[in-house]
Amino acid sequence: MPKQAQSKSVESPATLEQYYREMVLIRRFEDKSNFAYRQGKAGGYLHVYIGMEALAVAFLHAIRQGEDYVITAYRDHAHALILGCDPVSVMAEIMGRSGGLSRGRGGSMHLYAPEKGLYGGWGIVGGHVPLGAGLAFSSRYRQDDKVTLCFFGDGAANAGVVFESLNMAGLWDLPCIFIIENNEFAMGTRLEYHAADTELAKRGYPFGIRHERIDGMDVLELKKEADGIVDWVRREQKPCLLEVMTYRYAGHGAADNDRQLYRTVKEEDKAHLRDPVLRLRKTILDRNLMTEEKLEAIETEIAERVDEIYEKALESPHPSVDDVYDFVYTDMDPEKGH
Repeated sequence: MPKQAQSKSVESPATLEQYYREMVLIRRFEDKSNFAYRQGKAGGYLHVYIGMEALAVAFLHAIRQGEDYVITAYRDHAHALILGCDPVSVMAEIMGRSGGLSRGRGGSMHLYAPEKGLYGGWGIVGGHVPLGAGLAFSSRYRQDDKVTLCFFGDGAANAGVVFESLNMAGLWDLPCIFIIENNEFAMGTRLEYHAADTELAKRGYPFGIRHERIDGMDVLELKKEADGIVDWVRREQKPCLLEVMTYRYAGHGAADNDRQLYRTVKEEDKAHLRDPVLRLRKTILDRNLMTEEKLEAIETEIAERVDEIYEKALESPHPSVDDVYDFVYTDMDPEKGH
C-alpha cells in the first residue's frame, strides 16, 4: 500500500481554493483538448491528465517555480498550466498553431517553456529520463541548490535508460526527484503484466537511492509529502525515486476508446470514489470554507474560461510552410533565414 501522511493538513482557505481552481482547470482543459482532437483540430497523439491532477499540483507547488527544473513525458499539459504558461499558447500548441509554446511544431507531446522551468514534454517513452538526470547534473556542476523533478509513467519505468539514469544519479548524488506517475496502466497493459515486481519504488534500492511509494489522489496529503521530499533533496543534494499511485480515468490517449478491453466498469467506478477533485471539494465543504453554490460558480467560471481559451487558440494561424527551417538550430537568425 502507498504511504500516507497522518497529520492533518494546515493549508489556508485561500490555498485550498487555489488548488481546487487549478485542478478543475486541468480537468476542464483536458476535456477541451479531447474535444479538439475529436473535432480534427489537434493532430498526432494527445494524452490527458484526467484523474491525475493532484500529482502535478502538489509537486509543482513544492518547488521554486521558474528556478527549479521540470521535465516530463508526453502527458504534459497540466505541468505547463501549473507552471504558469499561457493556457492559450498551450492549447494553440496542442492544435499545431504558430502561437503555441513550441510555435506549433511539437504539438501536445512537446510543450516547452524553459523560462518557466519546463524543459519538455517528450514523446519517446523513458527517453527524457537521462535528460532529467542531466539537468540535475548541471545543478551539481554549478553547485547551486536547484532541484529537478523528472516525471515518467509506470510503463517507462521498464526502460533500460531509466536504470542507467538511476545508476548515475546514485553514483554522482544528483539532486533529482524521479517521479513514477503510476496510473496503473502502461497504454493498455496492467501493471502486473509488465512489471516482474509491481512495487516500482524499490527500483531505487540497488542504486542506494531513497525510494518511497505514496498516495497520489489526495492533493493536501501529497503536497505535505512533496514539501518534505523536495526540502530533503535540496538540503542533502541527493536523488530520490518516488512511485506516486494515481489513476487514469481517460484512455491512454485520445484515440483509446476501448479501455474496457483492459479494465472493467466496476473497477473504474471504484477508482472514481478516490477522485482527487471530488476529495478536495468534500474537504472544502466539510471545513465550511465554501458553499456548494460558491464551488459551482467556480466550476462554471472555469468552464467558460476554457471555452474562451479554445476559441482564442483557434484564432492563431498554422505555421507557414516558408518557416519550416526557422528555429532548427539555436544559432539560426530567423530574419536572415540562415
